[in-house]
Amino acid sequence: MLRLAIVCLISTFLAPAARAQETEAGKRVYNQCRACHSIESGARNGVGPNLHGVFGRKAGAVEGFRYSQNLKEQAAAGLTWDEPTLRAYLANPKTVLPQGAMSYAGLRNEQQLNDLIAYLAAQK
Repeated sequence: MLRLAIVCLISTFLAPAARAQETEAGKRVYNQCRACHSIESGARNGVGPNLHGVFGRKAGAVEGFRYSQNLKEQAAAGLTWDEPTLRAYLANPKTVLPQGAMSYAGLRNEQQLNDLIAYLAAQK
């Protein structure tokens, strides 16, 4: 019982530190995305839409960005950028949007994928 209490207490203090490390590492991974996407609040779209607040956002919702027909169709069907969808899309965009316009091949490194997702989730 005491051992369980100690584990719970330790995880309470270590979890935020681990998330902060993932977020910081994810910021470095995001540098691969920066050529096409901005992430700062209010920043303009690039070749790809601004990703600020992407976590939990309905697909195709960034004003002023011209989305592919495939993305528009999926957005109309209810596609939302939640963790499972972002994980699948970032690992291989063609699994989520087979006729999508993004030319990125995907992020295969699981740790980098986790870090990038943590970073995107923190950009609210």
